[in-house]
Amino acid sequence: MHSFAAAALSTPCQLRETNYGSVCVCNSSYCDYLEQPELNDNVHIVAISSSKSGLRFKRFDGSFLDKVFEVQDYQSVDENFVADSIVVEQNKAWLQLANIPQRFAFNVSIKTVQLTVKREQRFQKITNFGGAFTGSVSHIIQQLPTDLQDHIYRSYFHQDGIGYNSVRMSIGGSDFDLQPWAYNELPRNDHSLSNFTTLDSRDLQKIEQLKRLKSVGRLNDLKIMAAAWSAPTWMKSNDRWTGFGQLKSEYYQTWAEYHLKFLELMQSKNMSVWAISTGNEPLNGVIGFFFVHFMSMGWTPWQQAIWLSDYLGPTIKNSSQSHVLIFGNDDQRYTYPSWFRKMRSSRTKALDYLDGLAVHWYWDEVFGPQLIDEAHKEMPDKLILNTESCIGDKPWQTHGPELGSWGRGESYMRAYIQDLLHSFNGWLDWNLVLDEQGGPNYVQNHVDSPVIVNTTSRTEFYKQPIYYAIGHFSKFVPEQSMRIEARTNETESFSQLSAVGFQRPDGSVALILYNGENVPVNVALNDSQRGALILRLPARSWHTVIYK
Repeated sequence: MHSFAAAALSTPCQLRETNYGSVCVCNSSYCDYLEQPELNDNVHIVAISSSKSGLRFKRFDGSFLDKVFEVQDYQSVDENFVADSIVVEQNKAWLQLANIPQRFAFNVSIKTVQLTVKREQRFQKITNFGGAFTGSVSHIIQQLPTDLQDHIYRSYFHQDGIGYNSVRMSIGGSDFDLQPWAYNELPRNDHSLSNFTTLDSRDLQKIEQLKRLKSVGRLNDLKIMAAAWSAPTWMKSNDRWTGFGQLKSEYYQTWAEYHLKFLELMQSKNMSVWAISTGNEPLNGVIGFFFVHFMSMGWTPWQQAIWLSDYLGPTIKNSSQSHVLIFGNDDQRYTYPSWFRKMRSSRTKALDYLDGLAVHWYWDEVFGPQLIDEAHKEMPDKLILNTESCIGDKPWQTHGPELGSWGRGESYMRAYIQDLLHSFNGWLDWNLVLDEQGGPNYVQNHVDSPVIVNTTSRTEFYKQPIYYAIGHFSKFVPEQSMRIEARTNETESFSQLSAVGFQRPDGSVALILYNGENVPVNVALNDSQRGALILRLPARSWHTVIYK
């Protein structure tokens, strides 16, 4: 067995212990980055690793000529932060507990999981990874020094960061704004939308920020996905931002024109929109109004089919914005596939206007991926994106950040792997950044985010485990990567070792592996073209393994 030394990173994580775990700290003059790894004659395989103990995008180089490729876990040199250590000898692990008065150790067997990679078995292509550029995000970023803003942009969108290529933004306001708002709130009952001739100052600020983001991230093509939370109140049956309210049928064409105006105005500012959806979480205004107090507008699938088939679809596809993709549903997994079956029953051709299906994450632990499998089987030509995810939204969860929580990062890791194993083409997370409370917004709807900004000092921000969980996908699985078969010999539902594999555009393979066990795990990798190798992964860790 050979243990490979980690290659030096250009700027390693500045780890800081928190009440929930640890974060990487960035300020105006320093932030952690990792260059894209390159393979050569001496480096046949690279592992990028993160662990509960403290690894964050740590690089390990190896060769298929060796029998065992071991990822060495983080060892703290800070006297005030002593991690439990695991000593590995052959196929035994000695767990030494250091944070108790008398040290003692016990040994456990290291489990071996078989992982078979078949590159010839190909599935879906990857289109985009990203996060939401909400009004709250824009507000927070605007308050920061330029150097700190640029570190946020580079951390997310540059190839030395986590390589996002997409953002989601609202048409008008969303729940993460400082107040609810829409275009053409006045004059009321205005079918011609006479007051919707320019972009609102809030969107103009976002555009300037997105231009800077593209420049710092060196992005030529930023995929913007846009969705409306609510029409102006005068178009709605209840004349309110929230509650049980739907679009009045006399405004169906006006609402379609509203979307077109937004697309045209965005393009006039050289910020073209890649895709729109038929509206954020349509059930919020039908059944969700009991607990949803932010902007929403209800649709039934039958109503939405009429609007899409007779109004929105033709309006967009017969315009200068015909290149813009249209995604349907933009709501929870539990609505699949019945929502689309009901749409089809209302308007037979309605689904022809859809290029993709948009899914939200929030109840995925209750409702299984088989619902998505059914939808994909019925509509195999549609893209599937997860378009919103955050944690801290449930009554039993901490509302707001659990700064440094490895468990929350693990929730993301499990969810991304599961979705990608079930035909998803990408994932757009919710807010790129939030403040220390998980806001701000007008309904005090506080949740967590991959990056938390210290808005008190305005001098630093914190990359959470969630950020690195997402980054193990978005950074190393670029657009046009193709999922390939990477199958373990364990049952997906019960395994603490899960994996998903991709062939990247340059021909290399990227495997994302998650070890949820409290002890190391051996992964017996067998690639149909490359051969066999034992990967030894530390406890509570995740990894991207790259080889040709």
